[in-house]
Amino acid sequence: MESNILKGGEFLLRDSDYKTNFIPEDLSDEQRMMGEAVRDFVEGEVVPGGYKLENQVALLEKAAQLGMLGLHIPERYGGSPADQYSICRVLEELGKGDASFNTSFAAHTGIGMLPIFYFGTEALRQAYLPGMCNGSIKASYCLTEPGSGSDALAAKSLAVLSADGTHYLLNGQKIWITNAGFADLFIVFAQVDGNQFTGFLVNGNAEGISLGEEEHKLGIQGSSTRQVFFDNVRVPVEHVLGKVGFGHQIAFNVLNIGRYKLGVLTMGGAKKVLSQAVAYANQRVQFGKPISNYGAIRYKLAESAVRIFATESAAYRIADLLEDRQRALLAEGRDEATAMLEAAREYAVECAILKVAGSELIDYVVDEAVQVHGGNGFSEEYPLARAYRDARINRIYEGTNEINRLLIFNMLLKKALGGELDLTGPAWEVQKELTGLPANAFPEGPYPLESRTVSEFRKLVLLVAGAAVKYQLDGKHDLREQQEILINLSDMTIDLFLAESVLMRIKKIGELQDDVQKANVENLMKVFFWSAQQRMIVHAQDALCSFSSGDELRILLLGIKRFTRYEPINPKQLRDAIAGRLVQANAYCF
Repeated sequence: MESNILKGGEFLLRDSDYKTNFIPEDLSDEQRMMGEAVRDFVEGEVVPGGYKLENQVALLEKAAQLGMLGLHIPERYGGSPADQYSICRVLEELGKGDASFNTSFAAHTGIGMLPIFYFGTEALRQAYLPGMCNGSIKASYCLTEPGSGSDALAAKSLAVLSADGTHYLLNGQKIWITNAGFADLFIVFAQVDGNQFTGFLVNGNAEGISLGEEEHKLGIQGSSTRQVFFDNVRVPVEHVLGKVGFGHQIAFNVLNIGRYKLGVLTMGGAKKVLSQAVAYANQRVQFGKPISNYGAIRYKLAESAVRIFATESAAYRIADLLEDRQRALLAEGRDEATAMLEAAREYAVECAILKVAGSELIDYVVDEAVQVHGGNGFSEEYPLARAYRDARINRIYEGTNEINRLLIFNMLLKKALGGELDLTGPAWEVQKELTGLPANAFPEGPYPLESRTVSEFRKLVLLVAGAAVKYQLDGKHDLREQQEILINLSDMTIDLFLAESVLMRIKKIGELQDDVQKANVENLMKVFFWSAQQRMIVHAQDALCSFSSGDELRILLLGIKRFTRYEPINPKQLRDAIAGRLVQANAYCF
């Protein structure tokens, strides 16, 4: 495999090559045209009716006509396969539509289809995937139960093998099941013999299936969400997905790519909401001038743009990692399903990062957009009220953000313990560096200050991680149980990944675009780096002060100062320049 393809989590140890990294500005005309076709569908069909429950089936079928339901699926199964860059572009445009339809779409194409593609037999793929691609079969995913949310493996639903060994009898209750009201097919998880967590493919018309009423939800009210009850439902043994007892592999692996997709969808949605806020700020006049002239409003617009740009940069970077890994695996002779599954598994940390970043991005942007609209933002006559309600779910499903934060660093530690990543050596080198004089030299190449800053952010994460692991090895605590410290480390890791993604994109833009365009995006980078550094300091201090004391703590705190040397900027001036570009364009324009 090519050495320049970083392994999952390896961004924590070494720089990435910006020249080979894919950025949105690299999209081909064909990839852009695919995005424009989806934009037409979103504006013409999804925006007018995607928020209504009764429109979900028809919209899914119209999306199928555009080939949107089979973007991950090979042609021999009825799919219309696309590269990861095109998929990222499609999801971004979908994110600008309606959250209810996006929920229906994502549940069908992700957690609905991928278990069959990844783990189904060839017969099951041939039987069901073509109909799922053309929209004639709609899928639903039944995992959560009243007593098992984040602890999915604690499910109580039971599957008992019949005496003749031809089928299982399935009994249980599932809650919060998206698409349940119109699903033709259910992916269901149950315990075989009481302790073997297993995935099953269950036809929606099977005898013994019943549904609860539609849930009355805070947001995404147009998506179908019901309880599903299974009462002695007969499931042929051929409909076991994967192996009996290995359902956790299905449940966890399909979530990796789902987290990535959610991050892209929310990024696209944030772009639309910011554009609405800018347009409103330009036309709303108070005290004799548009409110877009006032510093308090300009801050909100600019900060929203900074966060969108960072998340978008990370999204296309992950698309590039996934694409490169899939191509390499295919070149080694792996089939498409295995290549896709293994790529998503490899970059599970990066997918979790994007899920957290995207879901919290849109929460911030929507909240500030409501504030820009003032009282009108609180009115159902304006689109912000529904957007505000819809955004809140993103921090809960596909694994809560708390669970994802815990996973980010736990997965990195697991890779280290398994020999996939050497965290110990670099962390020890950082510790030793504290005893010497700080190096003041800058790296060669473009943006030396930002390049040094990324390197020092990386050292700061390793410094805190190394100290935390040492604390664990001293026999005081199991680090895996110290959730607050793990969350501090994960938040630092998220800012590191986003900062490097922004820098890689800016470096490449510098080679592609003119000086005026370059200056515009440089402002975004500088504000992000300055803000990220403040967050890094706080998280590092919180973590270190939680388990260190005395001289050791004083030395570690000096390490924070050594590794946070991004030079002061004028944040007001830079944000004002960013806001000026937005106001002039009357929309998000970066």
